Amino acid sequence: MTELITGSCLCGTVVFEITGEFSHFFLCHCSRCQKGTGSAHAANLFSTTAVINWCSGQEKIKVYRVPKTQHSRSFCSACGSAVPNVQMGGGLLVVPAGSLDSKISIRPNAHICTSSRAMWDSNLAAIPEVDNLP
Repeated sequence: MTELITGSCLCGTVVFEITGEFSHFFLCHCSRCQKGTGSAHAANLFSTTAVINWCSGQEKIKVYRVPKTQHSRSFCSACGSAVPNVQMGGGLLVVPAGSLDSKISIRPNAHICTSSRAMWDSNLAAIPEVDNLP
């Protein structure tokens, strides 16, 4: 039985539900994903079979496509949060892992595009962990 997965943007304007399975969960280190997230990598789930239902805020979603590439990202125009992106004419659903409100059982399959990895993104396990603000 397929479970219902829910998600939303930071401000709560865009709310969605996903039914189906994810086939891949990649941590992408390409320079475009670094720019798009402002971080070391993007964490995206991929599915060619899952179905997304936009519960609210679909009219607030904007899509940016990098010219002359297949790279695109969708975001809430109210808060800027990354939200799911339907690509390849509806054949691929790309879901930012951080946009999910539900717990998921899939773990990342791979770090990809690591030749573009940020130079500061190594040996991070040695950095102290703090539960609250320092």
